[in-house]
Amino acid sequence: MQGLIRRVITAIFFVVAMLGGIYGGQYAFVCLFTIITALCLWEFLSITLDKDQKRDRIRKFIGLVFGLTPFIMISMLKLNLMSSPEHFVLYTSLLFFPIIFLIFVYELFAASKKPFSNVAFIILGMVYIGIPFALLDFIAFDGEHFRANTVFGLLLLTWINDTAAYLVGSQIGRNKLFPRISPKKTWEGSIGGGISTLIVSGLLAYVFEEQSVIEWMVLGSIVVVFGSIGDLIESMLKRSYAVKDSGTLLPGHGGFLDRFDAFIFLIPFATAYILWIR
Repeated sequence: MQGLIRRVITAIFFVVAMLGGIYGGQYAFVCLFTIITALCLWEFLSITLDKDQKRDRIRKFIGLVFGLTPFIMISMLKLNLMSSPEHFVLYTSLLFFPIIFLIFVYELFAASKKPFSNVAFIILGMVYIGIPFALLDFIAFDGEHFRANTVFGLLLLTWINDTAAYLVGSQIGRNKLFPRISPKKTWEGSIGGGISTLIVSGLLAYVFEEQSVIEWMVLGSIVVVFGSIGDLIESMLKRSYAVKDSGTLLPGHGGFLDRFDAFIFLIPFATAYILWIR
């Protein structure tokens, strides 16, 4: 009973914070997802990087700064904080690869047992987490318009897919979906989550009119397919390192990467589709 109460309280605070950040304006949105990106990166790096007592935090800090760079850069451009966006893009592009090679220099002197693995995981953190959240800016910022509803709609569909899959799977699930990676997931749960997500997708068009019914249905399909794959990929990551949860910051719910694994993976596909229809 205490576990359920803890989960409910955590969920309430989480939803309130998300709604406040998404609908609090452009700066609140950037602040919210800067924090979420940073926490997801920190958990990912805590799982994957070499556990070197003296240099572990330094290495994770380097990976954190590097992984946050794409989101911060794109956010600054979208918020029109740069007097000359063209020069900003040029200079940051020129500095990008020298910064990557500085990571090699650090590992040269850090005396780690797995220096190239550390470099690879720091870069992977940016690709796997940093860049998808940076792409979210292209969904939220549409010229003079701020599309908070679209971002919230995608998050809502992701949560619907995950929750419905769990509820249906726990009640009638019999056939394992991917037992090697996630033994508890079933085909029945996935189908139930997919149907629920598509139904809600159709209804969203009457609430958030930025997209038509067909467009919301396509976005719902992207959530069902790529969100589910993203969930399995994070399960593969945790199973590879024998950890149950990515973190403990959300009591009863695990870590931030556990909560955003599906959303992270679907963002690039949703961004590509939204930019195409725009």
